[in-house]
Amino acid sequence: HLAPTYADLLKATSGFAKTNLVGILDDGPTIIAVKMLNLVVKGASKSFMAECDALRDLRHRNLDSLSVCESTDFQGNDFKALVYEFKAKGSLDKWLNLELIERLGIAIDVAHALEYLHCGIDSIIIHGDLKPSNILLDENMTACVGDFGLSKITSSIPESSSSSTTGIQGKLQPPLRYEYGMSNSVSTKRDVYSYGILVLEMFTNRRPTDDSLSENGNLHNFVSTALPNRVMEIVDPLIRMGPHMIDNGKLEDCTIMRIGVSCSTELPRERMLMSDVVRELHRIQKELCS
Repeated sequence: HLAPTYADLLKATSGFAKTNLVGILDDGPTIIAVKMLNLVVKGASKSFMAECDALRDLRHRNLDSLSVCESTDFQGNDFKALVYEFKAKGSLDKWLNLELIERLGIAIDVAHALEYLHCGIDSIIIHGDLKPSNILLDENMTACVGDFGLSKITSSIPESSSSSTTGIQGKLQPPLRYEYGMSNSVSTKRDVYSYGILVLEMFTNRRPTDDSLSENGNLHNFVSTALPNRVMEIVDPLIRMGPHMIDNGKLEDCTIMRIGVSCSTELPRERMLMSDVVRELHRIQKELCS
């Protein structure tokens, strides 16, 4: 398909009628979601280019597909927009109350996406902002990782390398320091950390900023101190009541929690490889569905 123009998007979205823009292009039945950039805002163009560079040539079922619109409006002003395939179920942050198998499936989808970004292409792509609001779900609850505005592309190096060897250095502001752990450099291990926190959030249904975590300091400590004997005290009650907890659910849920804890440990070199995460989650899925 040719890249959509300003006129195409104007027509498809009925004049950009909504803040979260959804429409249908004339050249096909695919429903689209449009992310327009306010070019006056500082950093908007940089974020736009990062997302374009990260996603333009990627093809994976668990990554949000992207078209780019770089055009002019009818007054001759520059117009930039990112055009994604619309995901019917919206973002994961609205779907944290699912059954165990559905949550596990989403965790596997996201793990596959990160494994591909870190190991499946010539360059390494670091997402840099993995969280529930950036994970989109289609009508079949298949998860796609999106919003690559903070992504970084590095030369191809092994995922297990030290975080200081990626060649990209930068100080983190305090809010990001908590999200990514204690490492100050951009590496795949930051994505792994964020993935670990995501898993813990999904299976405890507690936000990293939840006031109830203040005694333990953070979500990682909250879960790690409960393993293995008190795992059923911290798991989301909706999972405890689900159909897959009858036989070996307690054991497998504990294993899922251990993956989240291992991925979000403080020292980057001690975090799991995404390839190992994928393999272990598929083993758990097979056990629960057998």
